[in-house]
Amino acid sequence: MGHNKTIGGGGFHHIAIRARDFDRSVAFYTTALGFTPKITWGDKPGRAIMLDTGDGNYLEIFERPSQAPATEESALLHFALRTSDCDAALERARAAGCPVTMESKSLDIQSKPGPTPVRIAFFKGPDGEVVELFQNELT
Repeated sequence: MGHNKTIGGGGFHHIAIRARDFDRSVAFYTTALGFTPKITWGDKPGRAIMLDTGDGNYLEIFERPSQAPATEESALLHFALRTSDCDAALERARAAGCPVTMESKSLDIQSKPGPTPVRIAFFKGPDGEVVELFQNELT
């Protein structure tokens, strides 16, 4: 980490998707593609999981049983960028004219095997894409 001098981190942290059939999606990504569970949180029907793709990047799956079937336009929920300073990175996005949809906040993801402290923020990119800034590594 630390290769991007502008936002103090760099690279994707995770991509997030919605899953109508959570168990099926988790089974596919773990069994067929070899991803490994890192943390889980929430209870049915609102579970979530972060799966390590094998190189420290993650696929985050949110359980949404009432979600309409995915289309090309709706499959991606947001993408997250690693940063060592969430607040400064958000200010750079704001200064560039991006609408902030969630100010920086610290929270503990109530996950297993234990709480995961993070600092996150969200903004919309130039074409309306949702971007999350994610400070703290899942180690």
